[in-house]
Amino acid sequence: MANVSVIGAGSWGTALALLLHNNGHQVTIWSIVESEVKMLDEEREHKDKLPGVRLPMEMKITGNLEEAIEGKDLMVLAVPSTFTRSTARLMAPYVKEGQIIVNVAKGIEEKTLFTLSDIIEEEIPQADVAVLSGPSHAEEVGRGIPTTCVVGARTQRVAEYIQNTFMNEAFRVYTSPDILGIELGGALKNVIALAAGIADGLGYGDNTKAALITRGMAEISRLGIAMGGKRETFYGLSGMGDLIVTCASMHSRNRRAGILIGKGYSMEEAMKEVKMVVEGVFSAKAAMGLSKKYDIQLPIIEQVNKVLFEGKPADEAVKELMLRDKKIEHSDIPWE
Repeated sequence: MANVSVIGAGSWGTALALLLHNNGHQVTIWSIVESEVKMLDEEREHKDKLPGVRLPMEMKITGNLEEAIEGKDLMVLAVPSTFTRSTARLMAPYVKEGQIIVNVAKGIEEKTLFTLSDIIEEEIPQADVAVLSGPSHAEEVGRGIPTTCVVGARTQRVAEYIQNTFMNEAFRVYTSPDILGIELGGALKNVIALAAGIADGLGYGDNTKAALITRGMAEISRLGIAMGGKRETFYGLSGMGDLIVTCASMHSRNRRAGILIGKGYSMEEAMKEVKMVVEGVFSAKAAMGLSKKYDIQLPIIEQVNKVLFEGKPADEAVKELMLRDKKIEHSDIPWE
């Protein structure tokens, strides 16, 4: 049995806390929001973000960060990506050398272009940082629906420890040394999911979505490989797997926001309507920063940025994508 804390009590953190408890571990949930701590402690349910999923009385709920970190074998960092740095900075004084932090958020910091593990390692250099990602909506994990993810870590020992901690008959975990590829796949697919949602909002069909998923993966892998990620990772769980589920599911806040934008909502109006952090909006700008830094063309992601931040009509963005210069699909396949 491991002594585990989940830092962040949103839908994903709450679902993972229940999973870890059901695996026989001692679990503490921490939230910086006093009203959230009170609600979870008294009602044993996150009525706003994960209704219907009950938390057992043995699970400890706290607003005391030192208490949530001290003596823990493993900490799951489950705050939205925009709060990763500020939360890691708060955690740093209490984390001991070699304590394991598993980041489960998805994003890229716009100002620095850092991945979330980069941020955590900068703020908490004494920690052993890993990532867990894949096609995994909290609404389904919280209900025990079969799900598969991948954990990335610096060493095989840590990856396998996390794998053993999380894995059960409904939650299968693979291991990988490619932390960078896992994080880039998880962050960039949110931007493509916004595009897929916009297409849905415009009334386009399955052909359009299939094109966006396929060519979106081409963009993700092109940039990711240029940055040092592994091609196999982008066609695995945290790449293609996560991209498919995020573009297709109504659990996806990115797709839901995209649908609203396709129907004429502004980016701000869509985010307000979804009532949760839409990670793809923040990753979109960072992706364009990486595009310039590594000199990689990202036409879909570029058009998403224009729709989000420049007021470009979504139907015009689609038309521009369709009328780009003619291309060969795979330039590394030679003609006979």
